[in-house]
Amino acid sequence: PVERIVTLFVVAREGGHFNGADLVVAAEKAGLEFGDMGIYHRLVDGKRELDPIFSVANMLKPGNFDLARLDALRTPGVSFFMTLPTPIPALDAWDAMLPTAQRLAELLDGQVLDEERNALGRQGIAHIRDQLRGWDRDHEGKEIIFGR
Repeated sequence: PVERIVTLFVVAREGGHFNGADLVVAAEKAGLEFGDMGIYHRLVDGKRELDPIFSVANMLKPGNFDLARLDALRTPGVSFFMTLPTPIPALDAWDAMLPTAQRLAELLDGQVLDEERNALGRQGIAHIRDQLRGWDRDHEGKEIIFGR
């Protein structure tokens, strides 16, 4: 059961958009794999049978990326999300997701926003880390069932 979803956004600068070809190249450079549901994922050691550490969807509905129509893809941004529990500790998942979002933003000349769509600064990052540290502590020692 999903207990919590942690979200970040990577958005194009004011009034801009990302195009499909740039997005695909940046996603691959950032270590994301295209897969389930037509979106990108960070996998545990490339293992598709485990739930992803986090996923990346198109901000525009329906949220997927149609690779067959890549040249037509224009989006104001993408949503990074991790669903707790993840197959690794929540804090470790965050420590994988944040730099990936930052790298994607850097490659696409975009910016990273928090779940309220405000610029993500040091204070916001520290707050999320504290919450996830608490989440890990509360769930320590509980059996985690892998797979689907």
